[in-house]
Amino acid sequence: MPLPDSGTTWPPIDPLVQSDLADWDAWYSAEPDRLEARYEGRGTAGVQNRPSQYAGGLRGRVARWFWGNPTPAGEKRDKLHIPLAGDIARTSSGLLFSEPPKLISDDTATQERLDKLVEKGLHPTLLEGGELCAALGGAYFRVVWDGDVSDRPWIDTVAADRAVPEFRYGRLVAVTFWTVLPGPDGIDDRRVYRHLERHEKGRIYHGLYEGTGTTLGAVRPLEEHPQTAPLASQVDAEGGLDTGAPNHLTASYMPNVRPARGWRHIPSAAYWGQSDFQGIEGILDALDEAWSSWMRDIQNGKGRIVVADALLQSHGPGKGASWEEEKRVFTGLNMLPNMGGDKGGRPIDVVQFAIRVAEHRDTCAALVNEAAREAGYSASTFGEASEGSAVTATEIRARQRRTLLTRSRKTLYAIPALSDIVAALLAVEAGFRFGVQGLDLSEPPKVEFEDSISESAGELATTSELLRRAEAASTETLVKMNHPDWDDKQVKAETEAILAETGRGPTADPVLTGAEGAIDAGFPSDGGGPRP
Repeated sequence: MPLPDSGTTWPPIDPLVQSDLADWDAWYSAEPDRLEARYEGRGTAGVQNRPSQYAGGLRGRVARWFWGNPTPAGEKRDKLHIPLAGDIARTSSGLLFSEPPKLISDDTATQERLDKLVEKGLHPTLLEGGELCAALGGAYFRVVWDGDVSDRPWIDTVAADRAVPEFRYGRLVAVTFWTVLPGPDGIDDRRVYRHLERHEKGRIYHGLYEGTGTTLGAVRPLEEHPQTAPLASQVDAEGGLDTGAPNHLTASYMPNVRPARGWRHIPSAAYWGQSDFQGIEGILDALDEAWSSWMRDIQNGKGRIVVADALLQSHGPGKGASWEEEKRVFTGLNMLPNMGGDKGGRPIDVVQFAIRVAEHRDTCAALVNEAAREAGYSASTFGEASEGSAVTATEIRARQRRTLLTRSRKTLYAIPALSDIVAALLAVEAGFRFGVQGLDLSEPPKVEFEDSISESAGELATTSELLRRAEAASTETLVKMNHPDWDDKQVKAETEAILAETGRGPTADPVLTGAEGAIDAGFPSDGGGPRP
């Protein structure tokens, strides 16, 4: 049976890889409770501070991250979180998929299906996958179908921490996805239901397990859980079903970037991708500490008034006293020494601590810039202050050169993943399950990414004029450059219209058109020299 045996430890992933994925997931979630829980703090009520947090040496230093520092008993948590990690992941996804990539086929019917695929919801799926990919080092695409939802299959995305892949020489050959299902008492670590879905070339296997938080436990019939019951009638005795595409794996893996520096020595994870957060966790932690310190300065900087006892109005024995701010006349003042030690004293003192705005702002800005640089981006990508003047596309490219290089690198991994999963989708549609006719499966579709920075109309016009003067581009080339979204028919029509209006169209051949054509072309009908 291709699915795991009962009692298997789950997930069967190296502990270091699981730990890193859990760290990145906590930063990506932007939830302070999860960060505290992850870094040994008091993320949940009733959890006591661990002795290691008070220890010295390496053990104590690792446990005493800012998010691992114990909150003193009796005090409220004053830690604030800046969701820079989520901003990095969202920015990465936008750089890749802010415009949907072009899916291109030489076959007309196949091209129409690809265009409809993009229109029917592929774009948001790619945006979601791109964000998960940047956060967790990779994301998976899979072909799914459900007759109650759609009469055609579609593409779904799965996070890297919910999959167990199998690679062969860097190529994905099989992958097992799992989903934790709610039991009769909800989600409970003591009784965990998991749905496993294994994709192999031409086959998908489904299994239901009842175990604990760390083991699969016993195999259960698919009918025992309402979410897997519909699959029971579709699978065979081995728990699998044919996809109708025997030559295609109905799943693909899109790594963020390779190699994963921290995992390259782990055989089972050597071909996994590297998260944008790898190596900057400490910077993210320091940013939250600096930001929290800034906010603490604001709280401490609130003005306080210290008044002498004589200015307080007693409410009787055991009932305390209060200060009447609006009262104009006080009698019987009993002067106190002032803060400087003068004998005269002052009955009222104002305490106002300084707020270190510039120091905190500069520290936070430096940490953000360093985190962006380590993740492979330019600081301007994350809102570096500009002078307010308009900038050209060339200036933007110069400022964001590091970001654009990272984007180009990521597209190299995204293109084969998208091409493979779209080819698998077309093959499933053309198979016995759906029987779609007329699709060309001889070659996988080509994938082209749009330019993330577009020139303005003025910049394009200036470039076109310079190319025209240098006689370095034809009219048709210039039309294509100014209208990249036009098809060949539109480009040809516009080119002919421009040539006709400017008088640069084709000159009539007197040999082919005769005397009338010769006269129209500016030549005498008798074949002599030019007319005077």
